[in-house]
Amino acid sequence: MKIEDLVEDDRGRGVFRVHRSSMTSDDLFRLEREHILDRCWIYIGHESEVENPGDYRRRTVAGRPVFLIRSRDGQARVFLNTCTHRGALVCRRDSGNALVFQCFYHAWTFNTYGELIGVPGEDAYGPAFDRKAMGLGQPPRVENYRGFIFVSFNPDAEDLVTYLAGARDYLDMVVDQSSSGMKVIPGTHQYTVRANWKLMVENSLDGYHLVPTHRTYLDYMASLGTDDSGQTLHNRTPATAKSLGNGHCVAEAAARNGRPIAHWHPLFGEDSRDEIAEVRQRLVEAYGESRAYQIADTYRSLLIYPNLIINDLMVATVRYIEPVDARHLEITAWHIVPREEPPKLHSIRLDTFLTFFGPGGFASPDDVEALESCQSGFRATEVEWSDISRGMLKSVPEGTGELQMRGFWRQWHANMQGFSKTNVQDREPADSESAAIR
Repeated sequence: MKIEDLVEDDRGRGVFRVHRSSMTSDDLFRLEREHILDRCWIYIGHESEVENPGDYRRRTVAGRPVFLIRSRDGQARVFLNTCTHRGALVCRRDSGNALVFQCFYHAWTFNTYGELIGVPGEDAYGPAFDRKAMGLGQPPRVENYRGFIFVSFNPDAEDLVTYLAGARDYLDMVVDQSSSGMKVIPGTHQYTVRANWKLMVENSLDGYHLVPTHRTYLDYMASLGTDDSGQTLHNRTPATAKSLGNGHCVAEAAARNGRPIAHWHPLFGEDSRDEIAEVRQRLVEAYGESRAYQIADTYRSLLIYPNLIINDLMVATVRYIEPVDARHLEITAWHIVPREEPPKLHSIRLDTFLTFFGPGGFASPDDVEALESCQSGFRATEVEWSDISRGMLKSVPEGTGELQMRGFWRQWHANMQGFSKTNVQDREPADSESAAIR
């Protein structure tokens, strides 16, 4: 099938379908690497993960071994994790602190600036040998937006702020929860899924599966009490969704089960009620009631295209999706919190994170099973299409609709055809500024 025919997008009839070969084809996966992962901005980490000179974090980004490090001058840098001599990994641990990195193969040694500072038997090389030219490689582009660090392997990529488009506002909501900045809690949740990476993107934005798939979790929360604790939330907004440009999308809803920043719930205990109210008042004073409502009293699942999910729900979770092949993905997730948060509320956040998103939590095992079941079902090639048209003709999107997935797929389809943008002039009724949460 031709690439232009992989997505059927009939906005007049309200039909949106994706051909399932997009989830199984090795050839299409290779094109995704070329047209998407090698050209877009890709998340690598948060600056709070490398706070001190020499702090480093090893990652795999867009198929490449890399590491993020705080250099001696205080700047966070990203290097390709391959020795310029023969190619061995020079950073061999997932995290730590080091002021030099020595390749175990031939002991070439590099500092925190990526400079080659040691070569055993250097006198054996000729006059053309140039240490300066043999420093560690770096991605062509590295930029930081409010602590979130992205790389691009496309030297001609537009600047990060422009690329983020409407997603910037939602990143701001995450950061503005704190008066002193956000920090990533040490430790990661890592797991693999035997499914195509785009299934995980869909799942992370999908409100339609919540009730049937996560019924056990909903019943558990109901047993704890799911009222809004006496807080009157004026102008309560139902669940909705929005495309934010450049493939970024968001699904959002009014808070139901509380957030330590800053929406009280009985789970937090009576003694935390005043503390949380003070946090909310600070938000009102800093940003006004309307913005404080968005920050404190709404949930959001944000996709930063192509493969970063920020679930700013009961807790804030940063979820990076690494495509491995057409039928295999890897997930790394981190928990991010306000620096100034009191220990008790911080503990509640961690417990909530583990209860829902953790390896033995209510949600993650359910979602893994669902995605792997889909991937298995795709072997029935006689059924060629997946339908993603729910809510397509509605004037205002619903939380169980699929506008947010369609925004992702339109950008994917444009990129796969060699275009950098979708046709923004041809939009479905709900995909408008009026659909934003208020």
